[in-house]
Amino acid sequence: MDDAPTPPAGSPADGAPGESPQARANRRLTEMLQELRVLQTGVQIVFAFLLGVAFTPRFAGLHDAEQDLYVVVLLLTVVAAAVLATPVALHRALLHHPDRPRILEVSARIAQIGLVLLAAALSGAVLLVLAVVLGAAAAVPIAAAVGLIFTGLWFVLPWSVRRRLSDPR
Repeated sequence: MDDAPTPPAGSPADGAPGESPQARANRRLTEMLQELRVLQTGVQIVFAFLLGVAFTPRFAGLHDAEQDLYVVVLLLTVVAAAVLATPVALHRALLHHPDRPRILEVSARIAQIGLVLLAAALSGAVLLVLAVVLGAAAAVPIAAAVGLIFTGLWFVLPWSVRRRLSDPR
């Protein structure tokens, strides 16, 4: 989700030569919506899996804490789906609005929130499954490691790369 400051004119990330700020914002918004389509498919698959879990015979045998965790993960997943679909809804509702750069900025922020929710949902799903399979003692550190992997790859790495790319050394 590209919410970085607009690169200097003529830089490769700036787009085609002569591309207007409006055209660049349109292109970047379209690119972001494509990225979100890919994420939405994954979220929908996880959500479908979670919906099915509650109807398996083994679900009734889960401890109260595991059932509570299931509810939290299910809700995180559905909220992540809603948040990640919000830029699409904004795009549809504001299709002909002239302030595309602002729509892109808001959509990128919303998408980042969706990524945080998705990372939490996926980490929680790992915690739930591993708690049932391996027990809580093994599940907690593994799920924490998964959460750290998401944090590193989805947030720290892009921040670090963006920072280095804007460093004029």
